[in-house]
Amino acid sequence: MSERLQPRDTAPAFTLPDADGKQVSLADHAGRKVIVYFYPAALTPGCTKQACDFTDNLELLAGHGYDVIGISPDKPEKLAKFRDQENLKVTLLADPAKETLEAYGAFGEKKLYGKTVTGVIRSTVIVDEQGKVERALYNVKATGHVAKIIKDLGL
Repeated sequence: MSERLQPRDTAPAFTLPDADGKQVSLADHAGRKVIVYFYPAALTPGCTKQACDFTDNLELLAGHGYDVIGISPDKPEKLAKFRDQENLKVTLLADPAKETLEAYGAFGEKKLYGKTVTGVIRSTVIVDEQGKVERALYNVKATGHVAKIIKDLGL
């Protein structure tokens, strides 16, 4: 089980392929705030809702200096299909090895329909301009989560 991040922790560095196979690093966003969210699987109802909510609010978030990155264990090809099918504008990254998911505490034991299973823990980590964790939210709901982030950040 991976450790959950806490405010003021240094956000773990990562370099992962996006939907087009291009390598994207957290370091590419230095000097900007980054909302990194972790979701179980592309093309599923909850994950689609969450990705569409981020896309719908991307202009507002970007206007306040936030970049948005979604990370799942899917392969780039599936992410490309997800992006194109849902017209997503957020950066989607593939972590099939689950190393970044684990580094961020977003992979481990969770309850699913009353059973304990190992998998992706739907999580959001907000990283500040210096690469420090501003907020780390775990076991978040897909629906309404983006609106809650916007409200909590006072945007």
